[in-house]
Amino acid sequence: MTTEALGRSARKRASILSAGRALFLGHGYQGTSMDQVAATAEVSKQTVYKHFGDKQELLLAIVDDALEHTVAPFADRIEALAETSDLEADLTALAGDYLRAVLQEPVVQLRRLIIGEANRSPALARLYYERAPARTLSAYADSFGHLHGRGLLHAPEPRLAAEHFAFLIVGRCIDQALFHGGPDVLEAIDVDQHVAAGVAVFLAGYRAPAG
Repeated sequence: MTTEALGRSARKRASILSAGRALFLGHGYQGTSMDQVAATAEVSKQTVYKHFGDKQELLLAIVDDALEHTVAPFADRIEALAETSDLEADLTALAGDYLRAVLQEPVVQLRRLIIGEANRSPALARLYYERAPARTLSAYADSFGHLHGRGLLHAPEPRLAAEHFAFLIVGRCIDQALFHGGPDVLEAIDVDQHVAAGVAVFLAGYRAPAG
């Protein structure tokens, strides 16, 4: 395939993703057909299926695209946390940036969509959970395990520590975003204050005793 053809293919794929995102968010997963996606993207149905095998694959690609631009960039920072020389400062900075990322409206809208379809499409909801929350929890658990080994945290069960940390930082805020809706959710939350309090509570429970 020539460079020009590859460019056309990439543009068509981007158009399909954009059309699918708009339709899924506007009409729901069950209320959207691949025919509608093709018409909105101004491509043939055959072209849609060339890029995405079925509707579930299209939705997961849309989710992956959103996560790639918001949550995925934090993987390296979470891993680097294991080697921190200033645990409280680095944990606070990471948590604040991460919370702002997951509260971005495109991420919240997709999470709301997946939750709305969970009863009808439980497999889809499980796949989303594995791609997003579970992956991040595992990354935090790995770092907390290393920090336990270094004597900076007392976290003999790092997965549990990661779950506690995630709830303290994200829990209440993501609920507020999901149920209040709208692009101004971040404006209604004092992220710095919320994160500072969450990190303080986490370290009160998990910081290794001095000496």
